[in-house]
Amino acid sequence: MNGKAEITSRVAAIREQRGVSAAALAKAVGVNRQTIYAVEAGTYVPNTATSLRMARALAVDVNELFCLSDTAEEAQRQAIAKSWQPVRPGQAVQLCKVNGKLVATPAEPSSWCLPNSDGVMEAGGRVRIHETDADFGKRILLAGCDPAMGLIASYLEKAGMQLVLLHQNSSRALRLLKDGFAHVAGSHLCTSNVEAVNQLFPAKSAAIISFALWQEGLVTAAGNPKRIGGVSDLVRRDVLLVNREEGAGTRALLDCHLRRLGLDSKKVRGYDSAAAGHLAAAREVKAGQADCCLSTEAVARHFGLHFIPLESVRYDLAFRKQQLNSPGLQMLFDAMNQLAFRKMLGGVAGYDTSVTGTRVI
Repeated sequence: MNGKAEITSRVAAIREQRGVSAAALAKAVGVNRQTIYAVEAGTYVPNTATSLRMARALAVDVNELFCLSDTAEEAQRQAIAKSWQPVRPGQAVQLCKVNGKLVATPAEPSSWCLPNSDGVMEAGGRVRIHETDADFGKRILLAGCDPAMGLIASYLEKAGMQLVLLHQNSSRALRLLKDGFAHVAGSHLCTSNVEAVNQLFPAKSAAIISFALWQEGLVTAAGNPKRIGGVSDLVRRDVLLVNREEGAGTRALLDCHLRRLGLDSKKVRGYDSAAAGHLAAAREVKAGQADCCLSTEAVARHFGLHFIPLESVRYDLAFRKQQLNSPGLQMLFDAMNQLAFRKMLGGVAGYDTSVTGTRVI
């Protein structure tokens, strides 16, 4: 032992997290690509000026790129992650690698326990990772609002792929897919999922595969005590609706029916309310905080509520075509095509699986 501390390089890890190629980093720093590889391998320690240029190019501090061996283990617990929304320091997050970059999404707790998470958010987009050997590339980040999406998670897990669910309405899910923060976007828009995708994405750059058909309609208290028969009853003064947020496919469905009937949304008590999801809206009806909401038959069954069907709606999954052949998405398609999964989807959720796995565009 000579007492001299060894230097550990984290350049490769941070460069990959940032989605920067070795060639691009070399050009930004003013060195050749072989120098970058040598720095990443730890066989070459750059001078101060080169180190500072690397840090500037990767938007990190120098001490994040290089550390002494006695702090190397702690450094491995640090990662730089992008997030689609502000995440406060100290908040638990789940991590996925999407399009070569690490994406952090807030870990959402259930109604009775804390969520599983991969790390805790710190300042400057840094994440303190719980397990340094976790493989965030073996995950699919799916943004959507269908409560049944969780049913497919166990099938993917058996194949060695983890499904991370990000609860977002249809419009927001498609936007996250476009912006590179999700692998998959679930959508059930009143107009057309195809039309929405074609408006957001360059021609022929996205694909849509059907997940299932579901029944959407009015959900009321058990026994339907207010005797609500359809959308026309929502203008009654004794009926209180809990609506969905802007951009939700269910809210758009309500708007479509109101227009067809020539009804003014201003006359609907509760029209301006905004429950964040199918389950959240149904919980308000179950708790007696509202007389009805729009949701799916599966949600009504789950809470023991009364259901009045309005339309059969197709829930689709959108992807970028360039990722269709990726191992993760292929596992997802395989799971959707399994007879056992379709039986469970039909039995537990009451969905029509006749279109499941069908390519739309």
